[in-house]
Amino acid sequence: MAAHDVQTSSTTQQPAVQLVNRLLLDAANAGASDVHLESQERGLRVRYRIDGVLQDVPAPPESVREAIVSRLKVMAELDITERRQAHDGRARLVVGGRELDVRVSTLPTLHGESVVLRLLDTVRRPMGLDQLGMAEDTLAALQHCAASPNGMLLTTGPTGSGKTSTLYALVQRLSSGREKIVSVEDPVEYELPGVVQVPVRERGGMTFDRALRSMLRHDPDVLLVGELRDPETVEVCVQAALTGHLVLSTLHTNDAPSALTRLLDLGVAPYLVGSTVEAVLAQRLARRLCPDCALGVAAPEAVREEMRQEGVASDFIRVAVGCPACRGTGYRGRTGIFELLVVDDEVRDAVVRRDGAGQLRRLALEHGMRSLRADGWRQVAAGVTTVEEVVRVLPAALGSVHAPKRPAARRRSRARKAETKRAQAAAGDATGRADDASSHSGAEAHD
Repeated sequence: MAAHDVQTSSTTQQPAVQLVNRLLLDAANAGASDVHLESQERGLRVRYRIDGVLQDVPAPPESVREAIVSRLKVMAELDITERRQAHDGRARLVVGGRELDVRVSTLPTLHGESVVLRLLDTVRRPMGLDQLGMAEDTLAALQHCAASPNGMLLTTGPTGSGKTSTLYALVQRLSSGREKIVSVEDPVEYELPGVVQVPVRERGGMTFDRALRSMLRHDPDVLLVGELRDPETVEVCVQAALTGHLVLSTLHTNDAPSALTRLLDLGVAPYLVGSTVEAVLAQRLARRLCPDCALGVAAPEAVREEMRQEGVASDFIRVAVGCPACRGTGYRGRTGIFELLVVDDEVRDAVVRRDGAGQLRRLALEHGMRSLRADGWRQVAAGVTTVEEVVRVLPAALGSVHAPKRPAARRRSRARKAETKRAQAAAGDATGRADDASSHSGAEAHD
């Protein structure tokens, strides 16, 4: 596949080609991970996803909407005449001497085709474990678990929470040249030196479970599985972990304890979950404050109280301001928020008893697990990120801190309701006494 140099531009090129080149060049220079081109009634809406958040950019003229979409489909070697079907393709770009792998996806919508581009820097190496933002004790415990010659080590969280990046960092730490590491991924995001990487091709019959069964015949020491998405894949991974392989994979759950109950839901016997899973790392990604414009302020009382409840003490925090270096957002780059559940004997016994995720969470916290919320406050106290970012990525846990006035309003409402009930009860008692007195007087008159 030929690479397109988007920096090469001339007046002889079509206007749509020049617009697409400028768009892709600007997105790459801005550090965007995705480019969204959404067909609307009056043209294209263009947005970049930078540090996990979509940002609007100036839209191209309405008259060139179809030409821009067609140009992108040509670059990805897609059929430009078929506009009623969704398409997926790939393109390669050259930007400033570095090569980008672009995943192109089109979707027919009400007002035309919408396109999403995923930009992957094929040259950039994945970050190391010590660059992810992990606390020292969490990092040490994770490395200890990864040193096991067999078992399963899982990362969990929603889409886009950095799970694959964490697994890549683990693989780099494990890779010493004395072991064979094989991965099966959909898709392969980055090339890892010393790792045999197998891309999933559903159309060709190369599914996760089929690739895994073939990989086990290649004498691997470590298996990296992109996702445990179905019972067949989970079964093969569990058997691999039982037969002396270290398996690294991901799940989609909200926290670390829920990953254990999720495996039970996928049909794994409780005793197998307890005997194969070494640890579960839940994570989120929060934006880092821009070092050029972040401002230190006194922490509000509600924030200090929440920090104290999680064992974090800080009277000052930093807030986002915005400058040209961060495109006015106040943030530049991202950091991880982590929750590591190490499966010890008591947790194994709880899994075998089929205890729920809530019971597993309480047990893990008693054994020293730092929750996602507590780790978020650790990052706030260190001045790495902001309260708003922690609330954004962990809304359920921190909603009361984000809006501290609501509980007081609810207390006032409850007080008013209680006062009304007391008044109604008092009025009812008075009415009852009046009725009794009237009945008594009537009875005397009758006598």
